[in-house]
Amino acid sequence: MKLKNKIASFFNALFVNFHHLNFIKKIEQVAKMMKYSEKIFFFFVSLVFVISSIILVFRLNNKFLVEVPTFGGNFTEGVIGSPRFINPILAISETDKDITSLVYSGLLKASKDGGFEPDLASSYKIKNNGTVYDFIIKDKAFFHDGKEVTADDVIFTIKKVLDPVIKSPKEINWQGVSVEKVNNKEVKFILKKPYSPFLAILTLGILPKHIWKKVSSEEFPFSQFNINPIGSGPYKVEKISRNSGGIPTTINLSSWKRYTPSRPKIKSITFKFFQNENKLVKAYNEKSVENMAGLSPFMADKLNINKNPPNKIFLPRVFGVFLNQNIAPIFLNKEIRKALNQAAPKKRIVDEVLFGYGGVLNGPTPNNIEKDVQNSIGNTEVAKASLLKAGWKENKDGILEKKTKKGKILFSFSITTSDAPELKQTAQILKKAWEKIGASVSIKVFEAGDLSQNIIKSRKYDTLLFGEVIDGDSDLYPFWHSSERNDPGLNISLYANITVDKMLEKIRKETNNQKKEKEKKIVISEIQKDIPAIFLFSPYLIYVRTPKIKNVSLKKISFLNERFLYINKWFIETDKVWKFFQPKH
Repeated sequence: MKLKNKIASFFNALFVNFHHLNFIKKIEQVAKMMKYSEKIFFFFVSLVFVISSIILVFRLNNKFLVEVPTFGGNFTEGVIGSPRFINPILAISETDKDITSLVYSGLLKASKDGGFEPDLASSYKIKNNGTVYDFIIKDKAFFHDGKEVTADDVIFTIKKVLDPVIKSPKEINWQGVSVEKVNNKEVKFILKKPYSPFLAILTLGILPKHIWKKVSSEEFPFSQFNINPIGSGPYKVEKISRNSGGIPTTINLSSWKRYTPSRPKIKSITFKFFQNENKLVKAYNEKSVENMAGLSPFMADKLNINKNPPNKIFLPRVFGVFLNQNIAPIFLNKEIRKALNQAAPKKRIVDEVLFGYGGVLNGPTPNNIEKDVQNSIGNTEVAKASLLKAGWKENKDGILEKKTKKGKILFSFSITTSDAPELKQTAQILKKAWEKIGASVSIKVFEAGDLSQNIIKSRKYDTLLFGEVIDGDSDLYPFWHSSERNDPGLNISLYANITVDKMLEKIRKETNNQKKEKEKKIVISEIQKDIPAIFLFSPYLIYVRTPKIKNVSLKKISFLNERFLYINKWFIETDKVWKFFQPKH
């Protein structure tokens, strides 16, 4: 028999007669009929065939395989401070807010486009010109103990927020709002007047009534559920480790399988708590911590993290020098306000104080980033020349003054600020720059609590070097409407402008986003023209994150804890599946 026929007989036995399953016997029979040289050739061809087939199958397999996220993995997050209130209506510290945002969920959550999307809610409707909000809760929404989330839980949470004994920091947001139960899964909110930023308030985490109903208002801040919480968020508390004093040192969270919209793919998170930034960074360098959030610019610049540079995340913060014309009449002169703005070395402050971790501002919102470098370097010569041209003259001490009908006005004022290192350094830079244009500037530094309670509340300052938190909806009403000039209002420049007031009132009622943006532009333009404050910078959130975590979206968040908004989309572990088995999103 010829070799060609023998090989043909082999493959016929192997494939054509596959159903007989007599592979070994047929191979042996064919092999016995071969000569020694034919056997060598035969096995060589067979080996080449097998290897080629394996390579072909491997390539085809890879061509049709895709990598997809799968459940598993964990990471360690280091934060400064120990948790005290893992409770959405009591959380004040960043540490409390971080864990609260993972353990609890609200009816809504912030969306990536700057709006809001359902979380516990399946849908909602806005009625009666923005005074009634109807919410339907998802059927598959459950707390970590397996109990269903209902309208009663929502109503209970709002009542606790409004309880004057509890003194929730969220209470002010819910003043004038009533809530009604429609049925077990539907709840209605009724407002006295339209308020478009109301959707932001509905991100408040919901408490389980069946857990908290036996806790009195007086006992509320001391309840064990503040540190051993049960919520409905993406992660649940699995284990808490404490030191000898009973203070939590670590908290282990595990993925909640019934979280809606979808279970987080990262199996667990370990939070480690540190007393200060130095200890946190030490732990990071020793690799006992993988992620760090909220580092100071100085520490971030000092860290040797070239292989894993930190994320610089846009935060809605506005820092500036707010001018109080009621206390310091010098600022009634627009040429003075304009000169101060011209001379302010904003880019130098961002470079030296923030180490580049921020953007220069030219307006009252974090979106008003100055793109022209020349407008942010601080031109003291041009600023001083404009004042001299306006009739200001130097006295014997080199300080500018001007004669008016009421007498001489001296270009003198103080900068009041907190004892935060970045703000003290900023004040020194501004003082030197403004003294070059003929001003006499002093600096007054206060501890943060003292500044808030005794200085800002009573508006006892010439100027205030301070930062404002502008929420995701950029509601400027509390900061610039004339009715907010006194505490608890946040109009710390005591600014008044009829056009701005009217526009801010319209924005609060407006539901059309395009019209709202148009009206907001008018507000910003008026403020920029009036210069009631010298807007300086908007700092970035500095987040050092391990590269093993994939699909992290942190482009636009309003608060530090919002880095976890879409943690259910994060993943560490992956698997390979054929394309037609790939999950659809």
